[in-house]
Amino acid sequence: MTKIPKSSTKNTGGKNRLIQIAVAIIIVVIAFYFIFSNILNNSDKHNKDVEKAMTNETTYSFVKEGELAFTEADGKSISVIDVEIADNDDQRMTGLMFRTEMKENQGMLFIFPYETEQSFWMKNTVLPLDMIFVNADMEIIKIHHNTTPYSEQSYSSGKPAQYVVEVNAGYCNKLDIKEGDKILFNRKWFF
Repeated sequence: MTKIPKSSTKNTGGKNRLIQIAVAIIIVVIAFYFIFSNILNNSDKHNKDVEKAMTNETTYSFVKEGELAFTEADGKSISVIDVEIADNDDQRMTGLMFRTEMKENQGMLFIFPYETEQSFWMKNTVLPLDMIFVNADMEIIKIHHNTTPYSEQSYSSGKPAQYVVEVNAGYCNKLDIKEGDKILFNRKWFF
């Protein structure tokens, strides 16, 4: 039986391990490149849209990113709307500013990372809105009806909220959506 020197076994194993690590690093770098380049492109587009809107060169158009259902506390369906989702600081800060129209069955869902008292205003917001504040249990805790366009008045949730839904003014009264009702939503994922 021939004995293999220990040093040659270690080198082969070591080289294979280094190759595996290098391949893993390359895969991770490529994945991060595609993920972050997509995020940066979307962020750049968003910033350019805001800039154009502020100079009245354009207005935003609605982009459906999910659906949201309003239900009574017992689960009975009230209505379903298409929603655009604001789930990062830039999107939440811009919200529905500069929009000149929104269909009755459309709205914006603001998603915050945790539940805390929320406060919104209508600065640069053309459309009158109903603001619906929702806690982490998906229960509507506060509705501000028919908010005033361009107003810097603060509209507060009064209690901890994790979600805010904005719809056209009058929507809640028309469909009898009230505090204590609930929301459910699903997000349309793009990859």
